[in-house]
Amino acid sequence: MTTREIVILPDSVLRQKCLPIEEVDDEVRKLADDMLETMYAAPGIGLAASQIGVLKRIFVMDVAERAEGEEDKKEPMVFINPEITWFSEEKAPYQEGCLSIPDVYEEVERPTAITVKYLDRDGKQCELNANGLMATCIQHELDHLDGVLFIDYLSRLKKGRIMKKFQKAAKIRA
Repeated sequence: MTTREIVILPDSVLRQKCLPIEEVDDEVRKLADDMLETMYAAPGIGLAASQIGVLKRIFVMDVAERAEGEEDKKEPMVFINPEITWFSEEKAPYQEGCLSIPDVYEEVERPTAITVKYLDRDGKQCELNANGLMATCIQHELDHLDGVLFIDYLSRLKKGRIMKKFQKAAKIRA
């Protein structure tokens, strides 16, 4: 497993739509393993392939609740070619952050429950009903696969301030 570099806003790869994965093979499983290692090292609870510069429809996450003393407990999940098939009408705000937009946290309103179809790391078709943090994380990561960022749900003013801050930082890094 390899820790990959996380792409940071305003990199244009974050705005590109990812392509479906044709076959779940060893290369895809290696990508999933690298993504999980990168996510845990960051540390984060979710990571989409586009966040490491790979335009494939895959994301990983781990939203396991950990009791005190269980900090090392891991429940990684791999979602290949995910598709949300149902959204609840009820929505709720949740404080979101993103490894590609470090140190920015804003409230985003999303459906509180969803159903998602996907392939797991073995290529097996799965369906999952999710709510709460898991539903929010799935929606956030699936947005990445379509080139959408959580800041796109904010007011134009807030989004503009964040974009300006990261564009300025990118110039300094260049």
